Amino acid sequence: MKILLFGKNGQVGWELQRSLAPLGELIALDRRSIDLCGDLSNLEGIAAAVRQIRPDVIVNAAAYTAVDKAESDTAAARLVNAEAPGALAAAAHSVGAWLVHYSTDYVFDGSGNRPWHEDDATGPLSVYGRTKLDGEQRIAATCPKHLVLRTSWVYSSRGGNFAKTMLRLATERDRLTVIDDQFGAPTGADLLADVTSHMVRSITSGGDGSGGIYHLAAAGETSWHSYACFVLEQAALASKSLRASPDTVVAVPTTAFPTPAVRPHNSRLNTAKLRNRFGLHLPAWQQGVARMLAEIH
Repeated sequence: MKILLFGKNGQVGWELQRSLAPLGELIALDRRSIDLCGDLSNLEGIAAAVRQIRPDVIVNAAAYTAVDKAESDTAAARLVNAEAPGALAAAAHSVGAWLVHYSTDYVFDGSGNRPWHEDDATGPLSVYGRTKLDGEQRIAATCPKHLVLRTSWVYSSRGGNFAKTMLRLATERDRLTVIDDQFGAPTGADLLADVTSHMVRSITSGGDGSGGIYHLAAAGETSWHSYACFVLEQAALASKSLRASPDTVVAVPTTAFPTPAVRPHNSRLNTAKLRNRFGLHLPAWQQGVARMLAEIH
């Protein structure tokens, strides 16, 4: 099997280089790749790369993820998040390849408190969410052999993340202020990559009946405030010297931190479809975060 990966150096792409390697020949690209185009802003270039490699599977881990900047940089967000996935879908269909693509809870309006199902009505609140939804729709309309994996609150030990920010602030301040009315499940890039690998192996060996949209996130739910408290609790257990403690993390509403892009309050994702279809177990979010914290210290 030949696999073509876009976005190899992002949080998820980095882990995918590891998880996909045992499945077959892996060609991994990013926007700085020279011999083949991995820059999603170059639509003809990425389509040409697909035609040249003629992969069995394309995995697109590249995206425009600057949520607030997208509000004023709409054209660039649309190019990378909508037009590029559409171009990849057309190229994938032309060579008979599967296309695996990542999307987001931001395609929903964040209302209620029930975990979102794949077939629930969408209603993005931001340019980022609208462009990601557009990308999903272009893929579905163009490439029947596709997997679109919606996820939320992605982190990894590589690069910056919310937990690292909380630890840094907790060494500088006696008191932290964190939003408590947005809910989701912190999901590790390593988990996304490992599940993707299982799904790719399944779809390429078991026919075309398992394509479509799936929700993929760690089990359980939390708020950003409770997430921060968990991080500081783990640091205390590891005898880290911090000025702030879980007891000094103050809960505030989203309105306390105005941002250009509206964030959804409810980012819970129902993962039953994925778990049942592929026979997978998704671990509790605390397990992955604790492992990541142990890895960075």
